[in-house]
Amino acid sequence: MLKIQGLECGYGRMKVLEGINFEVGAESVGLFGPNGAGKTTLISAVMGMIKPWKGSIELEGVRIGGAETFTIARMGVALVPQERELFPGMSVEDNLMLGAAYIPHAKDDIPNQLEKVFELFPILKERRTQYAGTMSGGQQRMLAIGRALMSKPRLLILDEPSLGLQPSIVAEVFEVLKSLKSSISILVTEQNVRESLKAIDRGYVLENGRIVLEDSAEGLKTNPHVVKSYLGL
Repeated sequence: MLKIQGLECGYGRMKVLEGINFEVGAESVGLFGPNGAGKTTLISAVMGMIKPWKGSIELEGVRIGGAETFTIARMGVALVPQERELFPGMSVEDNLMLGAAYIPHAKDDIPNQLEKVFELFPILKERRTQYAGTMSGGQQRMLAIGRALMSKPRLLILDEPSLGLQPSIVAEVFEVLKSLKSSISILVTEQNVRESLKAIDRGYVLENGRIVLEDSAEGLKTNPHVVKSYLGL
């Protein structure tokens, strides 16, 4: 699905990522690391928000490094950003419909997609006429994920989905991600490594702009560096 080779990029003259080799197949993959490690920068490069300096980014064999964000979205990549970026003065249902409105392969299937999202997040169906800005943080996170799913993505990317959420909502969000991984490819960046490892198949650890570790979820759970630095054991 997604293949990154030798990626280098940054901002201005500041290099953030160096020599990144990274893949996401038909699976759920986690990207872990401390604040400032480069996780969001990597996602920004995949989504076309920053341009690679070196290396390549491919989606199913097609080079997308440097392509426009709307082109990448129409190719089947959906992003759930950290800040959710909803339209607070619009209803839940209208926010969801916008997720498919400009995606050619999704806009003719909006009713079916709405029902699928409502099955995953019943609270959104209950609140479909409520303004997005009046919902709780957890409900807004569910709405942001639902909006991304409305585009019928082949690759779903989530940037810190647990950020600012209470533990019960975090567990619920990751249960949904776990249920989705059999039907779409997922890339999730997280600082909540413990919860993430329950929902992914494989993961990478990114530190100081470099991949320092790659392993299965089970392997990461028992890796001494992960246990000490990220699981607090």
